[in-house]
Amino acid sequence: MVLSALACVLVAIVAAPLREVLDLANMVMLFLLTVLVVAVSLGRNPAILASVLGVLLFDIFFVPPHFSLAVSNLQYLITFAVMLATALITGHLTATLREQAAQAERRERRTHALYEIASKLAGALSQAQVEEIVLPFVAEEFSGKCRLLLAEQEVPGDLPGEGLAPDHVARVIETGVRHLDRQSACTLYLPLKAPMRVRGVLVVRTDEAPDEADLAFFEALASLAAIAVERLHYVEVAQRSEVDMATERLRSSILSALSHDLRTPLTVLIGLADSISLAVPELPAPAEARIAAVGDQARRLAGLVGNLLEMARLNAGSVKLRQEWQSLEEVVGSSLKLVGDAFGRHRLRVELPRELPLLRFDAVLIERVLCNLLENAAKYSPADGEILIAARPVDDFVELSVSDEGGGFPEPMIGEAGDMFVRGHGESSIPGTGLGLAICRAIVDAHGGRLRIARAPSGGACVVVCLPRGEPPQIEPEPA
Repeated sequence: MVLSALACVLVAIVAAPLREVLDLANMVMLFLLTVLVVAVSLGRNPAILASVLGVLLFDIFFVPPHFSLAVSNLQYLITFAVMLATALITGHLTATLREQAAQAERRERRTHALYEIASKLAGALSQAQVEEIVLPFVAEEFSGKCRLLLAEQEVPGDLPGEGLAPDHVARVIETGVRHLDRQSACTLYLPLKAPMRVRGVLVVRTDEAPDEADLAFFEALASLAAIAVERLHYVEVAQRSEVDMATERLRSSILSALSHDLRTPLTVLIGLADSISLAVPELPAPAEARIAAVGDQARRLAGLVGNLLEMARLNAGSVKLRQEWQSLEEVVGSSLKLVGDAFGRHRLRVELPRELPLLRFDAVLIERVLCNLLENAAKYSPADGEILIAARPVDDFVELSVSDEGGGFPEPMIGEAGDMFVRGHGESSIPGTGLGLAICRAIVDAHGGRLRIARAPSGGACVVVCLPRGEPPQIEPEPA
């Protein structure tokens, strides 16, 4: 304001010696030019002051009678009014253009800054680097503080120097809507919206409330940070998946190699044990018992090798399904015949409703699944316990369950099953390697179904096999 007044006074002093030379109209132009210069240099309010002060100075120094606000001719009032209106309009338009130019320059600077930070975020190799890029940027552009909170991290209790509300952070992550807290200082909670989901919250604290342009800028910054965080997340997922795939391939290769190398000597060992037991003359009873034990252990090891080889084939995807529309009752019946000796004194109950539809599956593989489940149930049930086989249609699947009255699975294993070499009870006197459920799951997955572990109503184990129903072919009735 002082500079505006000084500019008007200076123009009046410079123009005073020229009042005898220049017309009053030219003097008005000098004051209008002053208003224009003040508006461009100082802004709107100084331009208004220059307009009013210019009219007063023009009246006092250049309109007779001089050094007085009185006028000798009423027409000068029109001159004053037009001069004031012209000065005000000119000053307003010039100040508006100046502000728009300043805003455009600020937008250009911020756009360039966003471009630079986007380039830096594109090269970030960790989430810590993303935070190291964003924090100094906010401090430089807005003189504010910020914190990058990811959804997987625990929300800290405070922001540097100020309090942080964890409930605001949780609500922004849940709703994906920004929140502005004006209690102590202006704290802005911005969701890190990525294409898949909200990855976290960008918390920004400034001394003054941000305007619409600042909010748009902060949202753009949060979007860039969210994309960088999601990219790093999926890079980590891809690397972890690649390592898991390489590990699985290596394990399958080792299992396959061991299985092939062990199968021949085991077959020879079983044959030798059987031939020795049939030797003439008969061996003494202690020798017969030892030979029988050798044969039993060799057969058990051969079964283990067979399971390993089967698992290796399933993981390699080399097993081709021979799927046909078949009745589930037939597969259950054939499985019961194959494992009949394993039941011992167990009580068997089968509940298969008559309205079960035909299912499309590989009978040999599903029979293998049922045999594994029934053998496990017989192993882990009491000697006189009951084993239940039940089936029921559920939505687009048919659930086939095998339940027993044993101790059941531990709580952590309830749900989806079953990884290789993982047993319900790691330390157990019951022989086993933890491959049975893994083979069952691989076979069921190949059929487009799923296998899960549950708890039976009796408290024992319950393994449920869900097979897709599909659309069985229409069976035409036979002619009478």
